[in-house]
Amino acid sequence: MTKEQLIEEVRKEAEGYFERGEFFCSESVVQTINNLLGKPYDENIVKMASGFPIGMGKSGCLCGAVSGGQMALGMIYGRVHGESMNDKMFPAASSLHDYIKDEYGSTCCRVITKQWAGDNFQSPGRKKHCIKITGEVAAWIADKLISEGKVVVE
Repeated sequence: MTKEQLIEEVRKEAEGYFERGEFFCSESVVQTINNLLGKPYDENIVKMASGFPIGMGKSGCLCGAVSGGQMALGMIYGRVHGESMNDKMFPAASSLHDYIKDEYGSTCCRVITKQWAGDNFQSPGRKKHCIKITGEVAAWIADKLISEGKVVVE
């Protein structure tokens, strides 16, 4: 499998969880990246992402896919009590933020979904848009992990 094929597989997996209604954006990204890494974290890790969809519990703030992406980056670059901060954590987190901001003009859920304002997050167009962003975040992380040798393409 090539790097591009693996990234596309990751994108489709994350999008599929959301599209089928199995998970929302943040949960989809966390589940997908945990799977990509070979499940170093228990399946319950996705529970930590459950408060972030639709901009942090439907508040419309930070995009849930970005929140889930930040959590996924923590799976790789995060630390535990007593460890120093990994030098790659903040640059990776900042880069993901900037990538989505550059693509959509914001990382705020209500801003990047403003054309569907008032639909109570129910329209098919909005869901399709958010599924796409969820896939993009997972793909971005997969690309980074492959490029840094954290995930090996065979």
